[in-house]
Amino acid sequence: MKSRVIDLRSDTVSQPTDEMRQAMFHAEVGDDVYGDDPTVQKLEILAASMIGKEAALFVPSGTFGNQLALFTHCDRGTEVILGEDCHIFEHEVGAASIIAGVHLRTLQTVSGKMDLQKIKQSIRPEDLHFPETSLICLENAYSNGGVVDIDYMQEVYCIAKEKNIPIHLDGARVFNAATYLRTDVKEITQYSDSVMFCLSKGLCAPVGSILAGSTEFIEKAKKKRKLLGGGWRQSGFLAAAGIIALVKMTTRLHEDHENALYLANELKEIPGIKVDSTNNHINLVFFQIEKTNRTPEEIEQIFKENDITIFAPDENGNMRFATHYWVTKEDIDKVIMLMQSILIDE
Repeated sequence: MKSRVIDLRSDTVSQPTDEMRQAMFHAEVGDDVYGDDPTVQKLEILAASMIGKEAALFVPSGTFGNQLALFTHCDRGTEVILGEDCHIFEHEVGAASIIAGVHLRTLQTVSGKMDLQKIKQSIRPEDLHFPETSLICLENAYSNGGVVDIDYMQEVYCIAKEKNIPIHLDGARVFNAATYLRTDVKEITQYSDSVMFCLSKGLCAPVGSILAGSTEFIEKAKKKRKLLGGGWRQSGFLAAAGIIALVKMTTRLHEDHENALYLANELKEIPGIKVDSTNNHINLVFFQIEKTNRTPEEIEQIFKENDITIFAPDENGNMRFATHYWVTKEDIDKVIMLMQSILIDE
C-alpha cells in the first residue's frame, strides 16, 4: 500500500474532500459561455454575496483573475501603482505588460504596506509626458504570510477615491486574512473596487478563482475573459467544489493558522533554525537553516524518502512550509523530528 505523503510546498496542493468529489460527480451543468450553467451561477452569486460585491466571475486561476482585473480596469499605456514585492509584479510572468499593456510603478513596502505619502506622490498629474494612473493594487493576505490591517486599506482607498482611481485587491488568501483579523471578509473587501480570491489555496477546490466587483465591471470582464480563452463550458463540475469551499472550508482556516503557529514554535526550538515570526499570521511559515553540511538537494531528498514533499532550501537556506486541510498536528510532529535528525545528528 502506498504511504501517505505530507505535502508542505503550498496550500495549492490541497486536494478536494470526499464531499467535493461527490458534489462534482452529481453537479447540474450547462454551457457557461452561453450562461447556461446553473452551478456556476450559484457559485458566482454566493461568492459576490460573501465578498460584498454586486457580481462575480468564475475564472481558471488567481493569476488569470488578477490579470483580467488589470485588463478590465486599465487602458493600454496607463500606469498601475503596486508594491515591489507583490504577487502581481513578482510572480505573474510579467503578464501585465503583455495582456493589459500597462506600465507598473512599484513602490517599496514594509510588511506589505506602501508608504501612503509615496502613493500620493506617485499618482501622475495631467501632463503630456506622463502616463495616466489607472489603478492601485493591494494584496491581503500578503504572499510573505503577513496580513495588512483594515485601517491601512481604508487610507489607501480614500487616497484613490480623491483621484477617482479604482483599487484592485489581490485577495488570493483574503479569507485567511479575515480569519487572522477575526472579522468578516467584507470588512476587508469594502475598500476595493474589485477583488480576486482563490478557491484552490487552502480551500481545497481543485481549480479556480473568483473575480468580483460591480455588475458593470464583471460584464466587461466576462467578455475579456472570453478573449483570453477563459470561457468555460460545463464548468459546473468545478464550481460545485467551489461552493463547498466557500460554505465549509472558509470556516476552518483557523485550524491551519494554529498548526502553522505550532510548526513555527517547534522549529524555533531546533538549533540552527531561525524562524521569521514577523509575518507568521496565516498558514505560511518562513524560516532559514543558518548552518548545515547538507546541500539543499540532499535535504529535499531526505524529506522525500520519508514521504514528505518540500521545496529545497534556496542558496541562503531560506525555506517555506505551508499548512492546509491535509496537514495535521501529527504530521507536523513527524516533520519536526525529521528536521531535528537532519540538523542535530549530521
